[in-house]
Formats: sequence, C-alpha cells, structure tokens
Amino acid sequence: MALNSINTNSGAMIALQNLNATNADLQTVQQRINTGKKVGTAKDNGAVWAMAKTQSATSQSMNAVKDSLQRGQSTIDVALAAGDTINDLLGKMKEKALAASDTSLNTASFNALKSDFDSLRKQITKASDNSKFNGVSLVGASAKALVFLANADGSGLTVNAQTLTIGGLGLSATPTFTTATEAKTMISTIDKAIGTATNKLAALGTASSGLDTHLTFVGKLQDSLDAGVGNLVDADLAKESAKLQSLQTKQQLGIQALSIANSSSSSILSLFR
Repeated sequence: MALNSINTNSGAMIALQNLNATNADLQTVQQRINTGKKVGTAKDNGAVWAMAKTQSATSQSMNAVKDSLQRGQSTIDVALAAGDTINDLLGKMKEKALAASDTSLNTASFNALKSDFDSLRKQITKASDNSKFNGVSLVGASAKALVFLANADGSGLTVNAQTLTIGGLGLSATPTFTTATEAKTMISTIDKAIGTATNKLAALGTASSGLDTHLTFVGKLQDSLDAGVGNLVDADLAKESAKLQSLQTKQQLGIQALSIANSSSSSILSLFR
C-alpha cells in the first residue's frame, strides 16, 4: 500500500525526473536546429568532433594548394604569351633573312633588312625579360624550375624552366648577317631556333595542362572532404523538426503529470475534516 505522506511525494519526484529529461532532450534538439549541427562541440561527441575537425582543417588547407596552382597557371600563361610573341618574331626574322639573301638587292635595301632583323632580335630579348608573373619567369634570363603546392602535406608539382632568350634558343649573343651569303646561312639557324622555341612552348603547354588537371582534382577532393565533414556533424533538420514536435507535446504532458502528482497530497486534508 502506498504511503500517504506530505513530506515525500514519490509520484511528483518521478514526474519531475521525466520532465527534466524531456527538457534536456528538447534543449538538445533546439540547439541542433539553431546550429544545424548534431555535433557542434567536443561535448556532443568527442570522437566524431575530433575527426570532423581534422578533416575540416585538411579541407581548409587545400585553399593554399589551389592558390599555388592558380599562381602556377598564371605564371605559365605569361610564359606562353611571351613564347608566342617570340615565335612570331623568329618567323619575321626568317623572313628578313630570306629577303636579304637575294643577291639582286642594292645596298640600301639590304641594310634596311639587316636593321629590321637586328631590331626583331632585340625585341626577343625584351619579350623574354618581361615575361614575369609575381616576379618570377619560366622563359626569361632568370628562369628556373618552379615548384607549386600539390597537396596538404606540402608535396609539390615541378614546372621546369624553358628559357627563350637568344642564348636559350641556340643563337649566338647577337645573331646577324653582313652579306647575302650570311643571310642565307642565317635562315637555317633561325629554323633551328623556331624548332627549339616550339618544343619548349609545347613543354610549357603540357605543364599547364597538368596543373589544370590537378587543380580540378584538388577542387573535387576538397568538396568530398567538406561533404564528409557534413555527414559527420550536420543535423537532419527534418528529423529534428519531427522530434521537436514530439518533445513539446511530451513536455506539456509532463507538466500536467507533475501538476497532478503535486495535487495528490492535498487530498490528505480531507482526512482531518
């Protein structure tokens, strides 16, 4: 038989315990809805939170990789633009040399062609010297191999220099001609320089394509990491919404149950009337 006591109300204590549990669950659901996360802090789930933080840090570090690869693309683009210009200049130099090899030219015409040839040579030097992005060049006199970030562990992709200076093209320091015979010989020399230039530009094009491919991969990898982190910590808001409705109803019923339990002790007064 249950004890009728005004000091101890077991029913009220049980009702209060259940109501407190419901309130705690309701607070958790409301927090998930407010933040959109089922694991917002280490307190929610330490192991999952640590895993998510690690993967999130890796994903964020990929931004530095993407910046480096994009800088590499820009550096190669500048080099390719300079290379196209240099290739065009070589074509024009061949044209001038071929024209100057005509023995029927008078001295004035020959000298004019020679002057044009020398001017074109100087433009090649200017084009290679100005082919810098962010202070570095892949085709100028100071060209050197560049290493761009490839992954979050600091590993890199190397892009080799393809020097397109006068010397890098296999030409003498100041290639020129003074006679029609020398001009004719210069034609084959310029042909070799054109072949060297096109091969080096092809190598740069291949390197650029490699950076493009890896940049696409890094973007996909970063998206996959972000999605994985979301799967670990994001809350299912549809599920939480349904749970919220259920807990709100349960809370109201708990309040009613506590009220009923609290009022039960007042019935003892009828025993003393």
